Amino acid sequence: MREIKDKVTFKGNPVTIVGEEVKVGEKARDFTVLASDLREVKLSDYAGKVVVITVFPSVDTGVCALQLARFNQEAANFSDDVQLLTISVDLPFALGRYCADKGIKNALTASDHRDLDFGLKYGFVIKELRLLTRGTIIVDKEGIIRYVEYVPEVGQEPNYDAALEVVKKLV
Repeated sequence: MREIKDKVTFKGNPVTIVGEEVKVGEKARDFTVLASDLREVKLSDYAGKVVVITVFPSVDTGVCALQLARFNQEAANFSDDVQLLTISVDLPFALGRYCADKGIKNALTASDHRDLDFGLKYGFVIKELRLLTRGTIIVDKEGIIRYVEYVPEVGQEPNYDAALEVVKKLV
C-alpha cells in the first residue's frame, strides 16, 4: 500500500492519500462495495459497459451533494451502455435515505465503508479521516481506465465537462 503526500488538500491542509493510484490506460481493478440494500456491487458486474465512477467523502456535505446531483442529472442522458456508480464511505443506509429524499434515480450509490476495497485499490483513501477523497474514474467497455481525476482540494467540485466529454467519446 502506497501513501501519497502533498497531492491533495482538505481545507487547505495537506492530507495523506493511501492506496494504489491509477492511471489512464491501465486495466481497471475489480472491487466490491455495498449498495444501499447491502447487496455487494462489483465493477465486474458492469463488464461491457462504460462505467463512470464518481467519488466523494460524504453525501452529507454541500459539495458532495452537488456532485451527486450533477452526475445524476447528466446520467439521465446516458445511453443504456453507460453505468454511473457513485462511491463514498457513508453507511449504505444513509446513502439509501439520501437518494430517496433527493430523488436520485440515475446513479447507483454505493458504500466503501466496510472494506475500503475501492478506495485502497484506486488510491482514494484519506488516511487522517478514513474518508475517500474526491474524484472521477471512467472505465471503457473493455475494462480500461480512460479518465482519472483526483481533485486536488477536497472542497472543490470535479471537472464535470472533461469527464462527460470522455463518456461521449466512448459511446
